[in-house]
Amino acid sequence: MPSPVKSAVNPGLEQLTLTAQPDPTQLDNIKAQLDLVLLALEALVGIGSEAMLQAAADLQLSEIVADRVSLWRLRQSSPLRKGQGRKRLDVEEARSLVLITCHLAKQNQELIRRAVGLLEQLTEQNREPHQAALLGDYLDNFNNTYQERMEDGEDTPPDQLTHLALKLLIDLLFYSAANGSRRLWMALLDRSKA
Repeated sequence: MPSPVKSAVNPGLEQLTLTAQPDPTQLDNIKAQLDLVLLALEALVGIGSEAMLQAAADLQLSEIVADRVSLWRLRQSSPLRKGQGRKRLDVEEARSLVLITCHLAKQNQELIRRAVGLLEQLTEQNREPHQAALLGDYLDNFNNTYQERMEDGEDTPPDQLTHLALKLLIDLLFYSAANGSRRLWMALLDRSKA
């Protein structure tokens, strides 16, 4: 007889399933990708730890993301970060961060849509994204925060950071949709195998 499984705090966690437990390398890749998505959301919307903690409370995930220190430890678990604090991020913590990220993206969907719309418009006109104030601010915030927080931040060429930021912006649009948490979770699992 199988042992009883602890019931999930948030029913949304149940839709983020696994076919197999990720190995340590896959978990590192998940941590890195998830931190980059959160960084993009921070850079566009200007959210901070308070908004993330409020989202955790709204989603009944305060048991996993209880305070600023626990949130900082989760974010610092990314292998891309300078001075990594805690090396481990378990699957439950990763799933919780997925739900929090998508909850915040959904709350800011209008701004994300506007930014992606501007990007499409400028691309059609063969103009640089920096020429729109919203995108210019986003790219500056993303580049500055990446350079400040990430181990390779100062060595990464600006055009590579811009490309990453714009890709993540488009991804955020998908993660802000109704089934966004499932999409993000599947993307994280797929990218973790690369």
